[in-house]
Amino acid sequence: MHRLNKIKVLIIIWGMLISGSAFSQDIIVVCPDCKVSSIKQAIEKAKSGDEIVVKNGVYKETGIRIEKKLSIYGENFPEIDGQNLNQEIISVAHDSVTISGFVVKNVGVSYIDDLAAIKVYEHKGCVIENNKIQNAFFGIYLNHSNNCVIRNNEVIGEAVAEMSSGNAIHLWYARDILIEGNLAKNHRDGIYLEFVENSKVSDNVSEGNLRYGLHFMFSNHNTYSGNTFQNNGAGVAVMFSRFITMTKNKFYKNWGTSSYGLLLKEIFDGEITNNYFEENTVGIYAEGSNRMKIENNDFKSNGWAMKILGSCMDNTFTGNNFFFNTFDITTNARTFESNKISRNYWSEYTGYDLDKDGIGDQPYRPVKVFSFVITRVPASIILLRSLFIDMLNFAEKVMPVMTPSTLMDEQPLMKPADRSAF
Repeated sequence: MHRLNKIKVLIIIWGMLISGSAFSQDIIVVCPDCKVSSIKQAIEKAKSGDEIVVKNGVYKETGIRIEKKLSIYGENFPEIDGQNLNQEIISVAHDSVTISGFVVKNVGVSYIDDLAAIKVYEHKGCVIENNKIQNAFFGIYLNHSNNCVIRNNEVIGEAVAEMSSGNAIHLWYARDILIEGNLAKNHRDGIYLEFVENSKVSDNVSEGNLRYGLHFMFSNHNTYSGNTFQNNGAGVAVMFSRFITMTKNKFYKNWGTSSYGLLLKEIFDGEITNNYFEENTVGIYAEGSNRMKIENNDFKSNGWAMKILGSCMDNTFTGNNFFFNTFDITTNARTFESNKISRNYWSEYTGYDLDKDGIGDQPYRPVKVFSFVITRVPASIILLRSLFIDMLNFAEKVMPVMTPSTLMDEQPLMKPADRSAF
């Protein structure tokens, strides 16, 4: 019995030694003059769980592949220069990898492969944060990856044409992703998501991109909040998705013949609340979008605040403020009764409020007949401020002929809805 106890003690001690060695963590330092002078060399030397610290300097490396659980940190933003070669710079092929504090630049352009500065392949728990990515085909790319964080990165490209440029942040088949506090600039799309579930895009700035500031498709149960989208070629596009929430975003100066602040196509059961749209060709363009709550948004100085096509049904528009838009709402529908418009503020409303309850005593018809004319004959825009057009719009309000008679706000607000809480 005494012998058995000794054996048990030895087994426990041996187990503790094995456990201790498995969880010990080393720090490997990389610098141009160090014994370990390249990032590839450090990765090869490291064991799973180690930390690699890369000192400031220029590292002309590409094809860096990470197949271990490692935390790799840059000190004072060392540069990893891919030299525009036909290779990815950093490829992550393991769970729980952290990459932070680097300048990663000069990814080659490929018309066959989606080459990226940093790409994660089919893994989870990775963190990519506080990096500066410059002149990349694709910046940060997640492929079939889950539970990852992309935070506080600057991804700035040099895109000239859509065909020869990729996206700043690109997700393909991913779930439970946090994209937060990034700057996405001068790419084809700033942030692109396809087949993405249960993810959050918050507090990012996406500007100056050739196509969309945000572009996502076939992605359900996602939240987009606190982002700024400005000066993008075609604004923001949200397509073929369900159960999305877009709140407290800002859409600025997305101008062009086919530009929108926000394009909705085949969107169902979502919420667009507390957003701000200013100086966009179209604030919101909706096609085939149903059961949406479009509430408590501000539309200021847009060409069209909203274009809502006849394929949109069972939507609610309430608590919105419309300030000095050329056209507040237009539609191609002959009837609008399946949608509810109520208690919005319209800067062009001239009704009165005799009972002083804050609600106009007369309903407001926001659709101008001239918006139908200009859609069919764009050159007629030169008549916009003419007396003839003012008379035409007034006549249509009194007796609707071309505009849908059911598209009206029966309880227009006399004062703008308060936004102090937001």
